[in-house]
Amino acid sequence: MTLDIDRVRKDFPALDQGIAYFDGPGGTQVPRQVAEAIAQTMTSGVSNRGAVTASERRAEDVVTGARSAVADLLGCDAAGVVFARSMTQATYDVSRALAKEWGPGDEVVVTRLDHDGNVRPWVQAAEHVGAAVRWVGFDRETAELSPDEVRAELSGRTKVVAVTGASNVLGTRPDIPAIAQAVHEAGALLYVDGVHLTPHAAVDVTQLGADFYACSPYKFFGPHHGVVVADPTLLERINPDKLLPSTDQVPERFELGTLPYELLAGTTAAIDYIAGLTSDAADRRTRVLASLRVVEEYEDQLLERLLDGLRAIPQVTLHGHPKRRTPTVFFSVAGREDRAVYEHLATAGVNAPASSFYAIEASRWLGLGDTGAVRAGLAPYTSADDVERLLAGVAEVAR
Repeated sequence: MTLDIDRVRKDFPALDQGIAYFDGPGGTQVPRQVAEAIAQTMTSGVSNRGAVTASERRAEDVVTGARSAVADLLGCDAAGVVFARSMTQATYDVSRALAKEWGPGDEVVVTRLDHDGNVRPWVQAAEHVGAAVRWVGFDRETAELSPDEVRAELSGRTKVVAVTGASNVLGTRPDIPAIAQAVHEAGALLYVDGVHLTPHAAVDVTQLGADFYACSPYKFFGPHHGVVVADPTLLERINPDKLLPSTDQVPERFELGTLPYELLAGTTAAIDYIAGLTSDAADRRTRVLASLRVVEEYEDQLLERLLDGLRAIPQVTLHGHPKRRTPTVFFSVAGREDRAVYEHLATAGVNAPASSFYAIEASRWLGLGDTGAVRAGLAPYTSADDVERLLAGVAEVAR
């Protein structure tokens, strides 16, 4: 199977503007099928969830449908799918709830590879209760994160290890199963930030060994909100703060207030879109896995051209050379401010922004300070022509 890139691109109205979008790591463009699902939900008549009126049942179906879709995307139990305003909010909520059981002498482990959304919630929760924070660095040349480095920071007092499934700036994909084994041997929980991994790889939360796995639908063609999944039996043991009248059932006990039904409908549509990219199998999970494997192969081919092209420009420095990565590059141009490169590309209709993109610990660790570098990320709608336009723009600004 191969990805029909021409067919895919026709599904994204934003591409009609002639822009080459390399800012997918910050949020992908949206296919018309997702926008239509959102609009239909908002105009079809919905009420608070229930079983009496048609509009109540419609809202209930939207929620249960979205949980089922996420379960098919991630290979998890639909009863353990929690929706939130964002991945960051979900992580704050989980960290605060878990920290109720921590105290002085306990430890949490975070990495310098991670987006701050999987760093600061844990650091602040630990500080609030007097627990210690242990940091894991990564190889500055390769951008690899070694499971042995994580293991070295574990102890019998470790409560949680927070690690990224893929770096949102360097693309590094750590060996999560190996890290999970070490974490569980220490008796701790593993919280994986899958925001940047999920759009680019077939994910099975169980095989990864993640106790919690968080992601963001707007990174895989969906609307802006967040998801965190876990085994329902684990969620049963956690007691977040909530309103007295709200249900104590899992997963609803973690969802504060009325859910955004239209966004959940859009998330289901986004996952259905992914499932329909390549396969016609009856089972959605099977179709999702097949599609994402084809997407990964397509993006890897484009990535090789992008990397080769950037390496051929003498003034370009590529930051990090991980062996296993998402199609994401972080680079600087000698003699040019990163902002100037970003702005020059924008004038050519190429969106490749410059920042630390909230991976501030990684940017500082690499010596790039808080401003970071230029990031170019590929998506399933990226064409070979888009890559050539980016390379031409970088070569021009380098001269």
